[in-house]
Amino acid sequence: MLVVLSPAKNLDYDSVLPTTEHSQPRMLERAQELVDRCQALSPQQLSELMKISDKLAGLNAARFAEWHTPFNSSNARPAIYAFDGDVYTGLAAEKLDAEAITYAQEHLRILSGLYGVLRPLDLMQPYRLEMGTKLDTARGKSLYEFWGDEITDQLNEDLAAAGDDVLINLASQEYFGSVQPKRLHAQVITPVFKDEKNGTYKVISFWAKKARGMMARYIVSKRPQSVAELKQFNEAGYRFNADQSSATELVFCRAERDQL
Repeated sequence: MLVVLSPAKNLDYDSVLPTTEHSQPRMLERAQELVDRCQALSPQQLSELMKISDKLAGLNAARFAEWHTPFNSSNARPAIYAFDGDVYTGLAAEKLDAEAITYAQEHLRILSGLYGVLRPLDLMQPYRLEMGTKLDTARGKSLYEFWGDEITDQLNEDLAAAGDDVLINLASQEYFGSVQPKRLHAQVITPVFKDEKNGTYKVISFWAKKARGMMARYIVSKRPQSVAELKQFNEAGYRFNADQSSATELVFCRAERDQL
């Protein structure tokens, strides 16, 4: 199985790293094009483009100004330890053992507006550039147009290298929108997580994001060999719901009494 995740807006460049192992991002030339474009924008223009506060725009203007290659352990951080949102709370990468990290390096990918496709140990410098950003470049009027076929092509290469023919989509719609499923050399399976609220089961963003991280952790730790094994996921009170599921969408439900 090849697993894809979204990145996170919040970043952690301060905590102690559990390993010194790292790799280099494979799409840095494309990232450099985007950085060059963003460096030409003023903080006010970044604020308007990204719909963020002036303070955040200033921070990210400084990040783009300071962004430079080559990446090394003193100016960058492995992606799996740099992202710090709800998904990554569920993933708890800092607690994964070496065997799980090695498996993740082969079977887990993070989709990125700036870096395209990141492996867990790929170094990255801090940034904010969401995939849905309508950044005008020579390649088009959005990041979807900028990346075109390249993210899908990279995932196909990774599927072939790992010998996988199933892709587990744990990314948000915004980020999976950069992938062209019909061109993927794999069956796409999308887990969906629903929590009970007032007697009704629905997707609640905070819990669903954390659950996607927990599912990713389950896969790299338990290494299921089939979709049938994936249905055995039962972390934090979630249970597979066959009635609500389909061949391509696996629905996991959690009762209100099991919510923490």
